[in-house]
Parts: sequence; structure tokens; C-alpha cells
Amino acid sequence: MTKCAWACVLFVIIFGYIACQENPYRQGKNLYTAYCATCHMEEGQGLKGLFPPIAGADYLEEHFEELPCIIRYGLEGEIVVNGRSYNQPMLAIKNINEIEIANIMNFINREWRNVDDFVSPEQVRQQLSKCQ
Repeated sequence: MTKCAWACVLFVIIFGYIACQENPYRQGKNLYTAYCATCHMEEGQGLKGLFPPIAGADYLEEHFEELPCIIRYGLEGEIVVNGRSYNQPMLAIKNINEIEIANIMNFINREWRNVDDFVSPEQVRQQLSKCQ
């Protein structure tokens, strides 16, 4: 391999590493945008009267461990978020895997809960085994 080729390979590795360090939650953000933002909005503020917020949501704090089940299987019935009632069903995202759910949860933790706790795919798998 020539010096130029080695330099290119090294550049790609370094650039990739730096890009990951700048936004380690990029996949979670992309998944949130694809699956969640339509209802919960881009900044997690929800759609008033129809879909609850995620940002600053007391419901999320109280039910965070149930989030894998809610994401995978949806949610029906009335819930109260920050003192306001919501009764729109949340659709299931059945084709999402444990890694993707963990990435969404880690993005939510970092973006709106100000929590650095890391949710692993194994933790998501364990929670999904408890879903009813």
C-alpha cells in the first residue's frame, strides 16, 4: 500500500472517530426523528391536546423502564402527562430491534432527561421480556 493510500485510510479512521465523538447519539436522534417526531415533535414538546410531550414529561420519569414495551407494542388508554390527559393510542413499532430501542432511549436520556445513564440492548431485551 502506498503512503498516500495509508494516509487516506488513517484520515477516514480519524474523521469517523471525531464524527462519532461529536454526536454519539446520532443514530438515536435519527430513529427518534423517523419513528417518534411525527407525534411527539422534533423538540419533544408533543402536539398539544393530542400527543404528549417527551421533554420534561413526568410520565416518562415515572415509566422510563416501561419505555421499551411502549415503543415496541404501543400504548392505549388515557395517560396523564404533566397534569394533562391524553387518550390517543400510540402505535406499535414492531419492526424495531433492541439496539434501536436502546439508541432512542439513550437519545431521550441525553436530550431531554439530562441523564447520562446508558441503556444497553440487554437491558431493553430484559424489559421487553416483562411486557404484558
